[in-house]
Amino acid sequence: MKVKVDPERCQGHTLCAMAAPDVFELSDIDGHASAVSESVSAEHEEKVREAAHSCPEQAISLF
Repeated sequence: MKVKVDPERCQGHTLCAMAAPDVFELSDIDGHASAVSESVSAEHEEKVREAAHSCPEQAISLF
């Protein structure tokens, strides 16, 4: 699985980083999220799906 955060849609709600802290990092400047790596290990897939589902802006894409 691969993950990407759309920087134009992300509003910095931080829900993704709370759901999958090993996969998402938050900017110190504005709190917006980005993926630490585009590739998601099998052990983190469930949490990444949860993060994508919980994003109010639907800024997280899984492929």
